Amino acid sequence: MRKAFIAIAAAAVLSASAYAKDSSDLALALGTVLGSEEFCGLHYDQAAIQSFITKRVSADDMDFPPLLESMTTGTEVGNRSKSNSAKTAHCAQIARIAKSYGFTH
Repeated sequence: MRKAFIAIAAAAVLSASAYAKDSSDLALALGTVLGSEEFCGLHYDQAAIQSFITKRVSADDMDFPPLLESMTTGTEVGNRSKSNSAKTAHCAQIARIAKSYGFTH
């Protein structure tokens, strides 16, 4: 019984930690998703992006915007040199992430 409880608790912690990133990790991940919107032919719900930020980023976090901007721009530049296969793989996962974030339906 104790082993089952430990396994369940560990799974809950892992799933929560995968979603609850610190601000800089979130800016890096979100910048990749946002910087790939046009490249992958996606169209994000702007209200969903705003809600996502409001829920996950502290109102006084001044480091988040410039890091997000750098990552978004860097992703856009990096996407220009992807091969077709790399684009396919990249966009397949970006679409899944965007949907999990609620940006697409």
